[in-house]
Amino acid sequence: MNQRRNIICKTFVFLFAFVMSTASYSQVSNITSIDFPLSAGDAIRVQVFQNPDLTIETRLSENGAITYPLIGSLDIGGLSISNAEKKLAEALETGGFIKNPQVNIILMQIRGSQVSVLGQVNKPGRFPLESTTTRLSDMLAAAGGVTPIGHDMAVLTGLRDGKLYRVEIDMQFSLSSGNIKDDVLVQGGDRIFVDRAPVFYIYGEAQRPGAFRLERNMTVMQALAVGGGITARGTERRLRVHRKGTDGRIVETEPELTDPVLSNDVIYIKERLF
Repeated sequence: MNQRRNIICKTFVFLFAFVMSTASYSQVSNITSIDFPLSAGDAIRVQVFQNPDLTIETRLSENGAITYPLIGSLDIGGLSISNAEKKLAEALETGGFIKNPQVNIILMQIRGSQVSVLGQVNKPGRFPLESTTTRLSDMLAAAGGVTPIGHDMAVLTGLRDGKLYRVEIDMQFSLSSGNIKDDVLVQGGDRIFVDRAPVFYIYGEAQRPGAFRLERNMTVMQALAVGGGITARGTERRLRVHRKGTDGRIVETEPELTDPVLSNDVIYIKERLF
């Protein structure tokens, strides 16, 4: 009786392990089956249904081609995985080798894909794309993060489905909200650019006149505090803001302390009259 119970337990454990391993493989397959553009240096596995002798593991050459049995050299660089599968299937069918071939390409390793990170980051340069699930924040981290004078917005440009792609990402909002949808996936050949943060200027009777980073929703009162406040000779009653209008002309206004400060505003603190 005990022996029978042991056999049943071992069988259950085996089945459980098999199911879990199958689920894990399915998860990996889902990751690697993302429509990802192939490029030089990428390692792939090619399989054709019911044709195990056509299964190969290879790496794309510098010109984006692979050498495949029966076909020879085939250029698949720049194609998504699904389009590369279609191209290979068409080559097998038109060559008269296999009727209605079902081709599956698995991305084993990304080597040729790189992303450029430029602008106000601590280590600008080109960085390898190691995973199909790499996001914009991951590449900024690889570049050492944004500098203190860097903008909260990051601009991502590249190609998607052969068309120019450009998107602006509010990284501060994306990271603070935890919304992964705003932290977009990157692809090989993408460029990430972080501009300088907007600034405003204070001069006149300020403790620390100069240029300062403009924070979100900053008011005139907050801007004065950033500049160290007003000197004993100045007064907040004689403030002036010089701002460029839509026509390009500089307009002078007399602001309230609660008014918002805009990019490139110049705040002038005048002396007291008496």
